[in-house]
Amino acid sequence: MPASPHPHDDLLAHLARTTPLAPGEAARVVAEVLAYFSETTEEYVRRRHGELQARGLTNDRIFARLGEELTVRRVAAPQLSARQLRRIVYG
Repeated sequence: MPASPHPHDDLLAHLARTTPLAPGEAARVVAEVLAYFSETTEEYVRRRHGELQARGLTNDRIFARLGEELTVRRVAAPQLSARQLRRIVYG
């Protein structure tokens, strides 16, 4: 039985044609990008908080930055206050 077609075959073919990526590499890149953009707002805030905290940023700077970043996400998140961002991170 043949494998079912990839839902993004046309994109994979385009990437293989226009970049040095092999088809398998293009499929992995597309899967990684889709996973990145499928994060919920809460998952994104927790992940980015950890990344920015590891860089030594303070929570005040982190929450201000997260508030800005969320406005340009693929699916715009609702406007969240610093308090709401803290609740997502710390419960």
